[in-house]
Amino acid sequence: MRLARMGASHQTRLSFMRTLLRRMASENWRFERLRFDVDAEGYGTSVYAAHAPERTYSLVAFTQALAPEQRTDRVIAEAWDATFNLFDGIPGDEDIARLAENTPKQEAGRFSANELSLARANKSLRAYVHVVESLAAGRQPDVDVLAEVGYLMRTTAVYGSGKFGCADREKIADRPETRGAFQVEMLSVYLIRWLTIDMVEHVARSRGGANAVPMDPQIKRYMGIGNSTGLGMAPFLTQHPMLVNSWVLARESALARVRGLPVAAPEQTGALLRLMDRVRRHLKEWNVENEIQQARIERLRIEMADFETRLAETSGKYPWDKLYCVAEKSYSLEGQELVASLLLEPHGVLIDDLADGMYTDGATRIYPAMTVAELRSLVEARYGWALERDYDQPAAQKRFWYYSEDKLEPRLGEREREPGGDREMPLGVARDVAALYGSLNGENTEASIAEFVLAHPEHRHVLRRVQLVAQYPYGEIYDSLIDDGIRPLDLLRFKLAFFGASKFDPKSDLWTRITMFQGAPMPDEIDAATADDWTFPIKPEIAA
Repeated sequence: MRLARMGASHQTRLSFMRTLLRRMASENWRFERLRFDVDAEGYGTSVYAAHAPERTYSLVAFTQALAPEQRTDRVIAEAWDATFNLFDGIPGDEDIARLAENTPKQEAGRFSANELSLARANKSLRAYVHVVESLAAGRQPDVDVLAEVGYLMRTTAVYGSGKFGCADREKIADRPETRGAFQVEMLSVYLIRWLTIDMVEHVARSRGGANAVPMDPQIKRYMGIGNSTGLGMAPFLTQHPMLVNSWVLARESALARVRGLPVAAPEQTGALLRLMDRVRRHLKEWNVENEIQQARIERLRIEMADFETRLAETSGKYPWDKLYCVAEKSYSLEGQELVASLLLEPHGVLIDDLADGMYTDGATRIYPAMTVAELRSLVEARYGWALERDYDQPAAQKRFWYYSEDKLEPRLGEREREPGGDREMPLGVARDVAALYGSLNGENTEASIAEFVLAHPEHRHVLRRVQLVAQYPYGEIYDSLIDDGIRPLDLLRFKLAFFGASKFDPKSDLWTRITMFQGAPMPDEIDAATADDWTFPIKPEIAA
């Protein structure tokens, strides 16, 4: 749970997209396009339904023409190529009319508990135009052009869990298909991907008439959905320690199970060796402009070549543990994390059940009977890393987190240069724990925490956190989020890897682009064979 390692995370078979597709396959979900009222350019209203065993979820989409000066991925945007809701059930005409009035406004709209998510997306114009022109002319698009982007649209926000009047988490927390983390949001993105494929084919037919051709199925699978993610995602990891603990505990438990296998079964070794061919090609195709990340990718290519060689010689006792230990000793953090992901890949029967525990419904409270001595012991045992810093040094608390007034989105400021420090979000956990510890040292060790809080109410928030997170080994980030050297990008990548994202493309230390569901089967292709065999996507080989 150090930021440097978190910032090297990779998807695994326990990631949320993977979990969703496995469920869709095992439960035989049915998909249906209920409405496609769009003009020749694809502008209008569409409804796409996912029929789960007990319920239906419908993506309600509104697409519109967007002037060039309005096109931006920044959160301050007020117009987008497409806006969406995930509706609980099948919307009627009145629902669609209400959403048509509100959804394109996004945060300025008004929503009900029937809406489970709110989202928006912009076209990747270069890829979108190329695909439309190619299909309209009767040819498949150039895969090399598409590989530079990987998607036709990218989302700039997918909101859920009660934001802007949408349904609270409580409404869906007990449903099997939405109990897991971010399943509603992942379903929204998956249906958006389907819509974008339909849209380019429709516009191509409108322009090309009888000359137009549909997109090759291999290219459809290769096209994912892009996403631009910035600071808005980062504070979540600090604000939900129990949930984050459940994610990491599941992954670490899965890794422990695999490392604990005394021998390597031939079918698992063979599956991983076959996958490595795809991994090698995937890494060759993963290129970014960010110099730091590109250097990490190039080293990763070398490390994975070494890993593949060692994998071919798997033998002896506890071979998976030996491979992991080699990576831990010799590879970069990025290489270590990818090896952890790869070792899990062929062991679904052994570990997939752990995905069922990657959620939490707990609440926080203070335990007033605990003594000052007991609390001090907790801090010393769990927060030694926080006590090592000198917070009187300006660099140790140079940054502060706050909510922007216009969009209520998290932002990161510099304490000495910018106003707003008096409205700081409580994300300086390390500093606040150290301050708590300092106050504890001056108190009667047998005094109760109830007495301590009455005398020191300023520590109430962090005291509650220490008591809670002490029970959860992976609930805390073992670094300071207000330090001069903080890279929010590390937080973003950690969370996005648990989503199942790939092709991380950092644009700065503050935001990144990613690809979601690239390589995944389309709705009419999902079955037990395809639901898990789509990671590490590579360019399809399409005959001219």
